[in-house]
Parts: sequence; structure tokens; C-alpha cells
Amino acid sequence: MTQEAGRRPVGAGETVAANRAWWDAEAEDYHAEHGSFLDDAGFVWGPEGWTEDELDLLGVTPGHTVVEIGAGAAQCSRWLARHRGARVVASDLSGGMLATSRRIDAGRADGTAPVPLLQCDGTRLPLADASVDRVFTAYGVVPFVADSEAVLREAARVLRPGGRFVFSTSHPVRWAFPDVPGPEGLTATTSYFDRTPYVESAAGVPTYVEHHRTLGDLVRQVVAAGLTLVDLVEPEWPARNRQSWGGWSPLRGRLLPGTAILVCERP
Repeated sequence: MTQEAGRRPVGAGETVAANRAWWDAEAEDYHAEHGSFLDDAGFVWGPEGWTEDELDLLGVTPGHTVVEIGAGAAQCSRWLARHRGARVVASDLSGGMLATSRRIDAGRADGTAPVPLLQCDGTRLPLADASVDRVFTAYGVVPFVADSEAVLREAARVLRPGGRFVFSTSHPVRWAFPDVPGPEGLTATTSYFDRTPYVESAAGVPTYVEHHRTLGDLVRQVVAAGLTLVDLVEPEWPARNRQSWGGWSPLRGRLLPGTAILVCERP
């Protein structure tokens, strides 16, 4: 079967079908490759390795109700429940990723309760209006949907007044550079303003899709969703992290931002 990769238009339905199937198939291999970095009960905001324990961007306190979208194997939710005393639900589009979460919980011998799981689309959360204190996603949902503004609107809808939505994603400037960790990844080759999605296909059928927005696009979507932007964090690459992860590396991290974290609140 012919495998293709490149930038081309793709619809919302194709995006959902491609990414659900891709993450279902990739779930176990992804955990095998990155599980030691993520930690089965850890909360890492991105490939730089900065944790919620260090940054405290969510400001979770005991008793807070928290929903993670694009949770993958629910590592972040597991950490919040065990170290911040939060009542957490982890959601993901992919049943395969949630199955990995169940396997992790079943294999733990510390007697802690498993993380409650919910399979759903991040653009349509089966939750009541103003029902939770925090919503977050670490590299989930936002780049993998055709309409990221819908994700922000849903987060705003389910948040109580004063609630917080925090999301991390690949820094938009990275889209202008090749996604490689070495020196080749330091020369811009495409326009930062080209919002055409990146699509991998088999025989013309999309199998993986990522959508690009500029930093300005993301800020405008925050405002359009009725949220207030509290902070925009561009974490620097820490000297302690010597690992490469895809196009992220110490070499590129010293020169280019790799992650953008937007901290938003519902007025």
C-alpha cells in the first residue's frame, strides 16, 4: 500500500477517523517508547521535561474536579489524583490509549484506585455546563482536530466561573522548520503562515493528521471562546534533559521554542 506524507487540505471527519485509528494502533508502542520519560504516574507538559510539580500551571488543590482531554494513558491524571488530591476523569478519543491506561492501573501494586476513564471527542464533552474546576491537555487534542476553537469553547462551557483551562502543544514556529533533531532542523523551509494540515496517507486515505495554527490564531481562539489568557509559557530546554524526542532535541531546544503552553481562565 502506497504511503504518503505531506501538507494538504483534509476535513474534520477524515481527521477524526485517521487520528482515532492511528492512536488505537500506536498506543502500546507509544507507551513502550516514551513511558519511561512520561512516567506512568507523572505529569510532564512537553518534551522539554518540565513537570506540573515544577510549574504549577493548573493550581489544583485537594477536592478540585479535573478533566483531562487527550489524556493518552492518563499519566497526568494519575499524578494529580495521587499528589494533589484532585477528583480526576481522563478522557481520550482513542480506545487503545485508554486500554493502555487500564493496563497500567491493573499492574500497579500500591493499592491506589484506577483513574476513571471516558472515551469521547475533545470537541464534544459529555459533561454538564459549569461542572468542573479544571480542564487540561498536555500535547493532546488541540493539534489533532480540524476545529481547535471548538475544543476551547467546550472547555469554557464545562468550567465553573474562575475555572482554568491549560493546554500545551507544539510551538507554532516549529512548523516552519523540518521536524528533525539535528542541524537540518535549524533552517526554516516553509512558511510559518501556511496553515495547510500535515497528513500521512495510505492509498490516498488519511492515516494521521495534524493541524497548524499560528500563535496569534491560538490567542484569538482563546478570546473567542470567552476565556481570559492568563499566561503564555514558552519553556526553555533544561540542561538536565539530554534526550531527543522526534524533532525535539537539546540542540534545537537551546535555539528555538519547542512547546507553547497557554494558561486560560473562565471569568
